[in-house]
Amino acid sequence: MPRIKSASEKAAGKLISAIQKEWGEELGFPIAEESEDVMGLAHSLLQARTSSKMKEVLDGATITQYLGEEWVSNHPSVIPAIESLIKAMEQEDA
Repeated sequence: MPRIKSASEKAAGKLISAIQKEWGEELGFPIAEESEDVMGLAHSLLQARTSSKMKEVLDGATITQYLGEEWVSNHPSVIPAIESLIKAMEQEDA
């Protein structure tokens, strides 16, 4: 029987997809390396699986701070995925 994913785990997966899209568009350019690093950070959130564990990974930072405020501001298309993850984490904690 497949494991049931939490809402925050699903949202973290969608965040990775949004980051991966940005990374794919940057391949061949130096900026792609930074986006790959950010994707690795998002994978750490996904591997945490639950809101409470994700908060441990974040260690008091916001998701935007954790991923890098400058990177996020340069890649605004990922903001809806960040907002979805925040909402999922809040609902999971309620």
